[in-house]
Amino acid sequence: MTVLDVHLPVSEQPAIDSYVDQTQAAERAGFAHAWIPETWGRNVVPILTRMARETETIGIGPSILNVFSRSPALIGQTAATLQEVSDGRARLGVGSSGPIVIQGWHGSDFDRPLKRVREAVEISKQVQTGGTLNYDGDIFGLAGFRLRNDPPEIPAPIDAAGMGPKSVELAGRFADGWHGIVLSPEGTADRLADFERGSDLGDRDRSAQRTMLSVTACAAEEGTEAREQAKQHLAFYVAAMGEYYRNALTEQGYGEVAGEVASRWANGDREGAVAAISDELLDTFAAAGTPEEVRANLQPFLDVEGLDAVAIGFPRSASMDRVLTTIEAVEPLAE
Repeated sequence: MTVLDVHLPVSEQPAIDSYVDQTQAAERAGFAHAWIPETWGRNVVPILTRMARETETIGIGPSILNVFSRSPALIGQTAATLQEVSDGRARLGVGSSGPIVIQGWHGSDFDRPLKRVREAVEISKQVQTGGTLNYDGDIFGLAGFRLRNDPPEIPAPIDAAGMGPKSVELAGRFADGWHGIVLSPEGTADRLADFERGSDLGDRDRSAQRTMLSVTACAAEEGTEAREQAKQHLAFYVAAMGEYYRNALTEQGYGEVAGEVASRWANGDREGAVAAISDELLDTFAAAGTPEEVRANLQPFLDVEGLDAVAIGFPRSASMDRVLTTIEAVEPLAE
């Protein structure tokens, strides 16, 4: 059975209390897990601590922590600490991010991202065992690292984000799960096949792994404004957040429109970029409109065989009221 998660807004909120309020609303609605992205605003780890301390049942975790701005050992320490403060409800999503963020904002070379993610996951999982860690990888070498505190009784799972076939296959081989984004139901099924192949190659227990897709959702009684917000959000990701999202659309048969959106945006025609996203394209990749439309458009994602969770995300411009309205709109699907 596919469960519902919530992916808290990528846009910065007015206060940390906003994230806590949204997480509590998701917990009341029966959502399984609350994820929070880390971009270039607040450090998410203290926020996750607040979320954990002010909830009781919902899982919490970052989606994603990039593996360039934190060392693998620190990711492992973070996982163990969040597992402690949440009483065993933590789960971490990690990934490479992209050159714009890593080179432009963190000042690091975007070098061998897939290898770096793999080694970071392996190390962070070993850190949580509490044993002495000696690791000789292609990128990282650790000698004698060991947690000073008691390790978690049950280590926090470490998932890997990925969009392309190779990265998702690798997630299946070495991570505890996979986080996906900007995929249609059909595209999700294709990536799940990659994940399953990786799980087989790694001789993993697939039943112990968790796959999750983030889907932009936006509900309002008057659905037109909600749909426009979702189109603006999709246009921004395709045009301004690096080539990964354009490539994802291209691989799923939407290369022409992805190119048009990016071209218009680059030339300063942002209204034209948003207008290039048709209603059909929006309904393929998102769930926006009236509450009834949102539930109907989410259902094909929930029906994808092998997908363990669908996390509803929100447009960058969504207000607190819009976020809470959307959570309320999809609550029947979480029951």
